Amino acid sequence: MAVTKKQIEPAPSEQNFPIVGIGASAGGLDAFKRFLRALPNDLGMAYVLVQHLNPTHESLLPEILTKETSLPVHEITDDIQLAPDHIYIIPENQILTTIDGVLKLSPRDLAKRPHMPIDIFFASLAEVHNTFAVGIVLSGTGSDGTLGLKAIKAYGGITFAQDQESAAFRGMPESALRAEVVDFTLPPGKIPTQLRQTSRAYQAAYTDLDEEDDLPKDDEQIFKQILSLLRQRSGVDFTYYKQPTLRRRIARRMALNKKTAQLPAYLDYLRENRHEQDALFQDMLIAVTSFFRDPKTFQALTETVFPALFKNKVSGDPVRIWIAGCSTGEEAYSIAITLHEFLGSKAGGTKVSIFASDLSERNIRKARIAVYSKEDVQAVSEAQLKNYFVRHKDGYEVSKVIRDLCVFTPHNFLNDPPFARMDLISCRNVLIYMDSFLQKKALTTFHYALRENGF
Repeated sequence: MAVTKKQIEPAPSEQNFPIVGIGASAGGLDAFKRFLRALPNDLGMAYVLVQHLNPTHESLLPEILTKETSLPVHEITDDIQLAPDHIYIIPENQILTTIDGVLKLSPRDLAKRPHMPIDIFFASLAEVHNTFAVGIVLSGTGSDGTLGLKAIKAYGGITFAQDQESAAFRGMPESALRAEVVDFTLPPGKIPTQLRQTSRAYQAAYTDLDEEDDLPKDDEQIFKQILSLLRQRSGVDFTYYKQPTLRRRIARRMALNKKTAQLPAYLDYLRENRHEQDALFQDMLIAVTSFFRDPKTFQALTETVFPALFKNKVSGDPVRIWIAGCSTGEEAYSIAITLHEFLGSKAGGTKVSIFASDLSERNIRKARIAVYSKEDVQAVSEAQLKNYFVRHKDGYEVSKVIRDLCVFTPHNFLNDPPFARMDLISCRNVLIYMDSFLQKKALTTFHYALRENGF
């Protein structure tokens, strides 16, 4: 018999299993039902359902969905523990996040528009559970879930969207597909089968090993051969990147290609398929970025860094900034906008050069185009959108005054000669994926590239 919200909640458990976030809006109830009817009771995953709900009406979802599955169903209470093969449902009028396997509720701000509960939960799921995060966007209007899936995919998780034919309302799934953040497009009743294959792929790639664990000797050799293929294809040596992270990235590609039996089968496939080599290389690069990510960082630039930087500047002396690991350009443009706002009326008379570099030529191409979707610019204020962006048929284009400050180039800061005489270097969300050997090498390079009194 299924557990209702009034019964005993799960006890704490080790968080070494996939967490599946499922988001829906209009038409979502039917999609939820079809998903649950096809869901086995032994996949070893936790399922968290986030539905757009009327804030003034009590949710009946727990009672309704309990009838569709033999798995325990819980309406989420604050601090409830996640457990495998349990289903959790967000209550009305709440915002949901996850912290180390514990679900946290906070009151919804009714004045805030648009309301994006799926994006908020998926983003926290991605940051906490990384490769163990799975995101599914079902029927609904609007675009909620798109940015959340982007975060899940960037952190190495797997993403799904309901197919257009089965979705009562196509807005949310179509938004995610347009943003190219979906790995699988399936009707709800077929998603559980792919979830099982995904689970097998992770087991085959030994993603449950800890940092200090070693792969079996045969698999270690295969792992080295995969990295050697990548080095030959891309010119990038991943030997001193954190190995568990790389193994999980390989597991993700195995799951997407259904090469779930053993690592040797994936290595054979990789040798024969240059497209897959390129896809694995892209997956190895953690492209987690957004405009004005971590707002306090940009507040610190305005209040502390820029005033100190210009205090030491002689009139007419240029400002030189290096964004190392710039991904698709959002951080470089955010810093350029922040600096332009800080300079105010002096902006026109100050020479600014922002060098933005990344390993991925694909990321650099997108950054140079400088066109971002409506979802991409959600963190940009209305005033900044008006002053620094131009409405474009595909979203928003960064204005020429900001683009002219930035130079984007493919560059490996670990191997290529560094940029020189920098006033400010920003390298965010990159060093955490490298071991201490590469971290020291990177910091030595940055120190060499900095001017005296640089940041």
